[in-house]
Amino acid sequence: MDPLDVWPFPALRVTSGDLELRYLDDDLLLQAALLAADGVHAADAMPFTVPWTRGTPAEVATSVLRYQWSRRAELSPERWVLELAVLRGGELVGLQGAQATEFRVTRQAETGSWLGLRFQGQGIGTRMRRLILHLLFEGLGAERATTTAFADNARSNGVTRRVGYRENGRDVLPREGAAAESIRYVLTRDAWAADPDRPEVALDGVAAVRRHLGVPD
Repeated sequence: MDPLDVWPFPALRVTSGDLELRYLDDDLLLQAALLAADGVHAADAMPFTVPWTRGTPAEVATSVLRYQWSRRAELSPERWVLELAVLRGGELVGLQGAQATEFRVTRQAETGSWLGLRFQGQGIGTRMRRLILHLLFEGLGAERATTTAFADNARSNGVTRRVGYRENGRDVLPREGAAAESIRYVLTRDAWAADPDRPEVALDGVAAVRRHLGVPD
């Protein structure tokens, strides 16, 4: 039996120019953990609902490993979290993920991501979001993509609006012991297709991933 028949994700590639999304195998996962340990945001900021970036560098790296290993173990057609390494010119710069519950029914997925601090402000965030959206809409047949960001996370909100999402409500969430406003966004298939700046994207290994996730053709 071909190992990819059992676990097809290592063959998945989403590529545009020098940027690539690739399955997070153990080698890339260790690189991602060490990158996160070097810093993901300023010390006085917290862009995440779960403050996994707090702690010593070793604690942050360990948190990344444990989280990612747990997501692999729980991946199923009913509920999945697909985390992909973001590589620019072959160098790992961050992670881009998508998650869904009963995607084969709802055709809706939520995106989330992070970049190493030293790679921020270079336009990579916008590019990697467009790549994961191409995978969701073109590769997996999504009808809607959602995302959230705290109101004070200017870069994340900027990327989200730039690629065509519309605001879909606001919530007040606890963040490190204080209330913080979080913005919900939604992007429809039609809005994604109308984006004039969508790049040329190559998809590889998607058909087997669809079958594994129970998504009909």
